[in-house]
Amino acid sequence: MPDIFDIAPAFVPPTFKPMAERFRGYLPVVVDVETGGFDWNRNALLEIAAVPIELDANGRYIPGEVCSAHIQPAPGTTIDPKSLEITGIQVDNPLRGALPEREGLDAVFTPVRAAAKRHGCQRAILVGHNAHFDLNFVNAAVARVAHKRNPFHPFSVFDTVTMAGMAYGQTVLARAIHTAGLDWDQREAHSAIYDALQTAKLFCIIANAWPVPMAPTA
Repeated sequence: MPDIFDIAPAFVPPTFKPMAERFRGYLPVVVDVETGGFDWNRNALLEIAAVPIELDANGRYIPGEVCSAHIQPAPGTTIDPKSLEITGIQVDNPLRGALPEREGLDAVFTPVRAAAKRHGCQRAILVGHNAHFDLNFVNAAVARVAHKRNPFHPFSVFDTVTMAGMAYGQTVLARAIHTAGLDWDQREAHSAIYDALQTAKLFCIIANAWPVPMAPTA
């Protein structure tokens, strides 16, 4: 019978840190908004899409499931016709299935809160290309409807403009996407869903250039 000290301990593979331990308890969630102009205090929020960032089996970042909503212009907000020329949004088209602003926010906030809870994160942090533009429109809509369950940090963001500028020397989203080796369809651009998904892919590619954060061994 072998001596107990001759038995090698079982190999325990190293484990990676969960999302809750990577960004001070915040879950990165990529957000894109389409709007009726550049002034978040006056112009309408028309589309919003969000993509929670998930982890694959090896602890690397991957885009999660997109959630989105078309939104009816809130009372008192305005739309600059030039913005619709860029986005191609037909505000009065019934096929948009646009929701009142609060319902539209809930269509995104509810799954984002669920994703944060699933990862053990205290709340979400908005990731965006020119992220404060998106956050300001979200915050303005939250204030208009007096929403009490906004999952996003009120002012902190991760901006893929900065990330892409550092990684590739590119700050324009389409150029950064191409430089990262991804496809960009200009015909799909300025759709909140498309832009959010492409930005999520960009975020993951850049973030995955760093080693996977590993949990300390005992």
